[in-house]
Order: sequence, then C-alpha cells, then structure tokens
Amino acid sequence: MADINPVVQAARDERLKEAGLLTKLMRRPELGAFMGVVIVTVFFVAVANPVMFELAGIMNFMAPAAQLGILAIGAALLMVGGEFDLSVGSMVAFTGLIFAACVVTLGISLPLAILLTLAFAAAMGFANGQIVIHTGLPSFIVTLAFLFILRGLSLVGLKWATGGATQLRGVREAATDSPLESFFYEIFAGDAFEGLFTWLAANDWIAKFPNGQPKVTGVPIEILWFVAVSGLAAFLLTRTRYGNWIFASGGDANAARNSGVPVRRVKTSLFMLTAVCAAIVAVLTVLDSGSTDARRGFQKEFEAIIAAVIGGCLLTGGYGSAIGAALGAVIFGMVLIGLTYTTIDQDWYLVFLGAMLLMAVFFNNIIRKRVTGER
Repeated sequence: MADINPVVQAARDERLKEAGLLTKLMRRPELGAFMGVVIVTVFFVAVANPVMFELAGIMNFMAPAAQLGILAIGAALLMVGGEFDLSVGSMVAFTGLIFAACVVTLGISLPLAILLTLAFAAAMGFANGQIVIHTGLPSFIVTLAFLFILRGLSLVGLKWATGGATQLRGVREAATDSPLESFFYEIFAGDAFEGLFTWLAANDWIAKFPNGQPKVTGVPIEILWFVAVSGLAAFLLTRTRYGNWIFASGGDANAARNSGVPVRRVKTSLFMLTAVCAAIVAVLTVLDSGSTDARRGFQKEFEAIIAAVIGGCLLTGGYGSAIGAALGAVIFGMVLIGLTYTTIDQDWYLVFLGAMLLMAVFFNNIIRKRVTGER
C-alpha cells in the first residue's frame, strides 16, 4: 500500500479543521452570560422607568452587582478547579464580625484590621481545602457544614462583642481617627473620582441638582474593586501557568497530577482565594454601612454559584470564565434593582434565580455540546 502523503493525512484529520465562527462563539464560556445581559437589558428598557438607565440608575444596580461579582469570581475559579464553597455567604458575615470587632471592640487601626481580616479568611479557606483534600469528603458537604458553623459563630460572636445584640455599630467613626485610617477608608468605602464628577456636572456633562451639585457624586468604590478583581482573575485564568493548572485540576485531577500539576496546592489556594474574596466584600459592606450584623451575606453563596454557572462554569469543573461570572453578577444586579423601577412584585426575583440556574445549566450542558460536537 502506498504511503499517504503527510500533508493529505493532516488535512483529513478532524482535529486540524478550522472551526466556524458559530462554533468558536459557542465555545466561549461567556456567551450565555452575554446573551443574558442583552435579554435582561432589552426587557427592562421595554418595561422599566427610563431613569433606570440614566447614570444614577446604572450606579444603583452596579453597586450590588459588584459585591456579588467579587464573590462570584472567587466561586467561579474554584468551580473551574472542580470544587464548591457553600460557606462564602457565612464567611462574609463572620469576617465582617472579625473586622468590626477589631476596629470597634479592640481598637485596632484600620489598615491592621483589614490585614488581619484577610489573613483570617485565608486561614479559614486553607482549613476548608485541607479538610476536603485529606478526608476525601466532597467539598459540597464540607463547606455546607462551615456555612452553618460560621453563621452560628457570627451570632455568638456578635452577642459577645455587643453584650447581647446581633448588630455591631460604630465602625465608620472608629475607622477614621487618623489621616492614615482615613486614607484606607477611602480605598474601601465611599465614592471615587468625586472631583471629576463635580467638574462634569459643572460643565453640564452629567445631571445635577438646582444647586449645581451632581446627582451622582462618583463611582462607588466596590465597582472599582469589582473591575480590578475581574481583570486580575481573567488574566490569572487565561494567561498564566497557574490558570492552566486550575483547568487541569478541575478537568481531570488524576491526569493533571500525573502531568506534574500540584493539584492539592492549587485547590487549597483556590479555597483561600474564595474566602479572601468574601472577606473583601465583608470589609466593603461593613465600612459602607458603618456596622455589621449576623445576617450579612445571607444566601449569597447560592447567588454566587448561580452567577458563576450563568457565566459558563460547568458543575463538573474544568471549564468556565471569570468574565462570564462577572456578567452573571451584573444580570443579578440589574434584576434585583430593576424590579424596583417597574410595577412587578419584587418577590419574582427568587423565581428568577431558579429559572436562570436551570436555563444556564441547560445551555452549558446541552446546547453548546450539540452545536460544537463536544463530548
């Protein structure tokens, strides 16, 4: 039999076929979330008060979207790595307690309190990861247990710190006692670019009150944190060796381990990263409101996972996108706040959560496979 020309053989190899535009688009994890943003935007443009899409309205729904987005990005990276963390909502409450107690009860300076809070969160994430790795228990079960443990500790700790109450106040006043503390306060609370927005209002670029003050005084600081975390996570996941390790660990841990990937260290670091994201949200929300309470972060673990799934993360691991998770969080923010601009009962938001989860899983696991031929 005559030898087959290598060029001809390569041309016949399906693996070397040029994928079509539709196939390339359907392979993008962010596609479902992008389509969701478009659909939700069109819906609210049609039924909501036009004020929703003015500058003030956009800032209004982007603020909660940013807080959820930071949690969702951490959850997304962990899901790509093949694990879950159901304790992030309770982690927000407990690290919020740690932070507030450091500032108000113990009188620790704001920079050190923030550092201690992030370090404590990383330690809790490390504990989660080590329990999962060394016991072989599903991360779903381990972190579900910590969901209740941390929520209970938040209640007990708040009662101890306040003498019986479930809310600790006075954080804002205690956090701005010195110029250094005021500097760090502005990094984690308030609005950014206030001078720019004042100038824009003075030159009639944005809406202003009759006294000349801008209706939007600046960009809420959590939005800038959201953008920074999104960009860093996207770069980490798609442009670094560590990102390749995350995909490999979630896709096939045994194969990744045999290829030299430090699977245990990768998964432990992802649990730590997810906990740190929760602590960042805790610091942002506590400084913004000036207090902390036991219900802070309630059910945010489920919203974060749903946002990650909407963003293209597979429940089986090894596939997903940080940008997709960020878009998923924007959808949540638009619906949560957008309903207040309509005559629709806000309790439909819960229906939306379940419906979006089902549609996202359907899209990720069925539609994409049919179009791309993936197995």
